Amino acid sequence: MASGNMKDIKRRIKSVESTMQITKAMELVASSKLRKAKEKADKARPYFDALYETMCEIQAENPSFLSPFTRKVGEGKSLLVVIAGDRGLAGGFNSNIFKLAQARIDELGGKDKTDIIAIGKKAVEYFGKREFNMLGSYPDFSENIRIHQANDIAGEIVDKYVKGIYERVELFYTEYVSSITQQAVTKKMLPVELDGQKKVSKALPIYEPSAGQVFNHIVPRYVTGMIFGACVESFASEQASRRNAMENASDNASEMISSLSLMYNRARQASITQEITEIVGGANSAE
Repeated sequence: MASGNMKDIKRRIKSVESTMQITKAMELVASSKLRKAKEKADKARPYFDALYETMCEIQAENPSFLSPFTRKVGEGKSLLVVIAGDRGLAGGFNSNIFKLAQARIDELGGKDKTDIIAIGKKAVEYFGKREFNMLGSYPDFSENIRIHQANDIAGEIVDKYVKGIYERVELFYTEYVSSITQQAVTKKMLPVELDGQKKVSKALPIYEPSAGQVFNHIVPRYVTGMIFGACVESFASEQASRRNAMENASDNASEMISSLSLMYNRARQASITQEITEIVGGANSAE
């Protein structure tokens, strides 16, 4: 009986060890991808920050400035751009962004009042199963997005907004705070909200043909930057979340192996003790 129990424990130890090898490998892969994603985000951020600064400066110098991008031009429907991951095994990464988006959808009046642009396989699956009207679905963009792809998405968003099809456009993604903390957030894309209190610290250039036209030319590129940056940051968050989940899984597996090894040693000791007792008992009977 003890022998059978020992075999079962040994089988479980091997199974857990095999699983731990997988979680360790996934942890290393996620760490590598996280490092690359952070580098990509850091390189792109200065350019799009400069665009935002320019828009703020134009508005600060022209308080009465009006643009279709700074006021509502449509009534009714909302467009939500939701970025999720391509895979699972990343803790609450995907579920947290869907909870945030779903709460906002309910607040806006349900899926009849909202259209979706889904980026990432999990986002496409989530909204597809729930039969949302999707303006666009991009299952492979969260990891491999290129600036021209973000520009194509931004172009469609801007076109539909200027035509008055959408009252607002909002972006949902997971913000990378640190390797330990990632937070599901939402940001308004259109109409553009700028820092009205921002002070101009330098002499402004003369914009040709006009400041308004330059502003309207910059906005689509800024929307491109928001999408690109959110995808890169969301991917970094996904890798950090997966790395943390796999690290925890590896730690749990290690603890389980220690516990099973202790059980195995106790069972083995009990088996040896039983054998000795039987031998001694047999010897006494022979006498």
